[in-house]
Amino acid sequence: MAHDLFSSLDLLGSVPTASLMVQDRSGEYRPATAEELLLAAQQVLAGQVRGTDVMDSPAAVREFLKLRLGVLPHEVFAVIHLDAQHRVLDYVEMFRGTVNQTSVFPREIVKEALVRNSAALLLVHNHPSGAAEPSRADEVLTRNLKEALALVDVRVLDHLIVAGPTVLSFAERGLL
Repeated sequence: MAHDLFSSLDLLGSVPTASLMVQDRSGEYRPATAEELLLAAQQVLAGQVRGTDVMDSPAAVREFLKLRLGVLPHEVFAVIHLDAQHRVLDYVEMFRGTVNQTSVFPREIVKEALVRNSAALLLVHNHPSGAAEPSRADEVLTRNLKEALALVDVRVLDHLIVAGPTVLSFAERGLL
């Protein structure tokens, strides 16, 4: 699916595909597929993000989110779990929706935060439309999640919306 999204870009026609190779199970080398390249890039970025201090490396978190969510044709609501020093514990995709909405259940987010012993969270979702502006529903959901998580002493530090190459921060906008 990711291959279809990029196939119409003129820029990619100039990239030599044979220069990046992968070894298959039989030991033979072959050109990497677009999906394999994206997965490898996500793994590298996840390694850079996990255990890092979110406040010291917001650019790495944003790059990870752009690569992970920016190209999806459907909405995903995810949570980045943080410890008391705001280091990344985990990234969990909680809910998957359609092209313009997804159902989010606060109870499930609270449960995951407790299981991971999270002290704080970054809420994240994407807008496949490419428009990063938060909807009224996004604002209400953020407020409800913040209130529910406060009951169990988990802080919501931000809610990020990924729309292609753009990442909007509720905290930077004063919406949190």
